[in-house]
Amino acid sequence: MSFGLVGAAAAETTLIHGEAGPNRCARAAALQWFADQLTERSSGDMKIDIQWGGALFKSNAAVQSISDGVSDVGTVIVVYYPQEMVGYGIADLTVNNPDAWVGMRATDELMRSSDALKANFADKGLVYVGTFTTSAVNIGCKGAAIRKAEDVSGLKVRGVSAFGKVFGEMGANMVRMSIYDAYQGLDTGLIDCSQGYSYAVAALKQAEVMDSYTLLNWGQVGGVGIFMNADAHDSLSDDQKALVETVGMEMADEFGRTITIANDKAIASMTEAGVEIITLADEERAKLVSMGEPFLGKWVEGADSVGLPGQALLDEYRGLIAKYSEERDSKGYPWARN
Repeated sequence: MSFGLVGAAAAETTLIHGEAGPNRCARAAALQWFADQLTERSSGDMKIDIQWGGALFKSNAAVQSISDGVSDVGTVIVVYYPQEMVGYGIADLTVNNPDAWVGMRATDELMRSSDALKANFADKGLVYVGTFTTSAVNIGCKGAAIRKAEDVSGLKVRGVSAFGKVFGEMGANMVRMSIYDAYQGLDTGLIDCSQGYSYAVAALKQAEVMDSYTLLNWGQVGGVGIFMNADAHDSLSDDQKALVETVGMEMADEFGRTITIANDKAIASMTEAGVEIITLADEERAKLVSMGEPFLGKWVEGADSVGLPGQALLDEYRGLIAKYSEERDSKGYPWARN
């Protein structure tokens, strides 16, 4: 194991975190906030050593690497594990919720409250710590523009999760490609469009090779989060475990704040760069929502197949989305409250 339990006398714990993404953009800032908060609130007792840019493992090796102790903690992107991490994949469903904070809060509460999910993660040697989100799913194109849902037909599109599957169902030619490779794909014509998230488009400089960017107001890919190796977690003191849980939970508020600001800035910078910003009309958005419905049923079947109560989890998740939507509407976002 790599976790740095230096000994009772030193009483300092250094956890190694594996992160496939670069040390920039809103998610990177939130991860650094998580690390800094653990150190500050523990008075230096706990530290996170973040290994950026896939230095320890790539995104498609995260689950096994964290489970095996290659790192003590790491970022898991569930689209790379549609069967293995099907429970966490509920956050990737096309449930008609584009609000980043609402999605993260609903996902976080479900992951912590469901004994079935916690047991499923434990079987893989993992403990859930906290969640991110890509925020609202949008689509950017070079040499094309998505003004109606059907405009994706015939285009070469990079897409993931149920959202990408819907594009495929609507006639797009789907191309398997990492978001980190989408710049080159758009630049060379290997793809026409890429499913994107505004802050990520800015961080990866993809606006340089985009002509249009369509705001879909549809949903989000929220199955992106922090998991800890179960042995590393067991080795923490009760106070340390409680601190990890508290900071992990609060990360949804911090990331919600930073990603909202980052997305607004990204749209502004794309506009300044000459990228056409298109907002999909409500009737076109409704087509996407309708096309996504069958994938909810497929997720339930997949969850049931691994012993999870699929429909009950989906119902609870929708209830939590409603709960946090109501809180947002009545109280505002946490960072905007007096």
